[in-house]
Amino acid sequence: MSTQETSQQAGNALIAAFQAVVAELSTTASQMQLLTVAVILVASGFVSRRVVAHFSAPTTMARLVRAVAWPLAAVLLLLVARAGFRMAGYRGTEIAIAMQLAFALCVLRLIEVALRQVFFKSSWLKGVERYIAVGVWAVVALDLLGLLPELIDWLDSMRLHMGKQQVSLWTLINGALSSAATIVVAMWVAGIIEDRLMASRRMDSSVQAVLARLSRALLLFIGVMAAMSLVGLDFTALSVFSGALGVGIGLGMQKIAANYISGFIILLDRSIRIGNMISVGADRGEVQQITTRYTVLRAPTGINVIVPNETLIGAVVQNETFADKNVWIGIPVQVSYSCDVERALALLVECASAGGERVLKDPPPVAHLVAFADSGINLQLGVWIYDPLQGNLGIKSNINREIWRRFREEGIEIPFPQREVRVVGPVPADVPPAAIAQAGAA
Repeated sequence: MSTQETSQQAGNALIAAFQAVVAELSTTASQMQLLTVAVILVASGFVSRRVVAHFSAPTTMARLVRAVAWPLAAVLLLLVARAGFRMAGYRGTEIAIAMQLAFALCVLRLIEVALRQVFFKSSWLKGVERYIAVGVWAVVALDLLGLLPELIDWLDSMRLHMGKQQVSLWTLINGALSSAATIVVAMWVAGIIEDRLMASRRMDSSVQAVLARLSRALLLFIGVMAAMSLVGLDFTALSVFSGALGVGIGLGMQKIAANYISGFIILLDRSIRIGNMISVGADRGEVQQITTRYTVLRAPTGINVIVPNETLIGAVVQNETFADKNVWIGIPVQVSYSCDVERALALLVECASAGGERVLKDPPPVAHLVAFADSGINLQLGVWIYDPLQGNLGIKSNINREIWRRFREEGIEIPFPQREVRVVGPVPADVPPAAIAQAGAA
């Protein structure tokens, strides 16, 4: 048989198939099914709108309902319609095809919600979703054409040698997809649990963080175990992995392990909480985030400082808001020996009001005479503020400006360092008087 005859036969077969489809669609039963499918799609849109209106919250469950409401409603209504047509004596082929397409759309939207929950704000996510959509629609098309079983048999016949074992290509593909789906589902469920825990107002933020991380680790472990079981790996292989992990921790991962353990200790004993203003070493800032490995501090300058959890456990930490958010700040001032010290102390107390509402009246501001220094008398004004998270530089500046203004009005002198130079003994004759005067001025 020539190539031209083969092409002619293929074209005739394609034309015959097309004519068969047209003939099938021209029947009254097919037209009734297509009309039923159109009505069901419109009705599913109205039903999904009513359902979605009750799930407007930005939660994982609400996003899930909004994503699958329309295709799931279409699948359910199409299932009822197909049962009705079969009871009437019709096969319901067109309705079955529409139901397959709606179910594929429901699966795609479920995958999209799960991936966005697990891999939030990932740049590669859109590309992966596109490939997954192409793959799902390709499987649906092959199933509709009746070629999917033949493709599976062909993939199962392709054998690959892995050591002493032979594994089919279909087994590898099925195992990889099943493992990926299991791990994604486990991480998705962990994300839902974490959202529920973080939304609870009855738990402390540290307890919420601990339970969220434990649940994520446990579900991820279960997902990995299930994936290994689906692939067909033996669980005894974990003994080798656990031994290698123990050796790695003992040799070179002490710091990492110590940081993780310290993170759980911090979250459990609640000595440091999110929102506390702490100082560790030369770093001071508000606790923004506590992870299992490090803690993020936001300094008053806006810089984020990442502190390893081991440092917070082993070093001295000053927690300014551990039990009470009221913080004392001192403002030192020096006055000359010739001024009225009592009046200066009274003026310092009056100037405390320049700090505004942030300066507490109970306990009240207090001024003290600290020491008799070389150039003057050291005084100090002490005030209490209730919001150290807002910083104290602005309060100090306002009070210092008021002190400067009031001291100038009252004639109280703020001295500066002065020195007298006395020449003991006779002055050498060869030293000019100008040099002596210059040395005294210095």
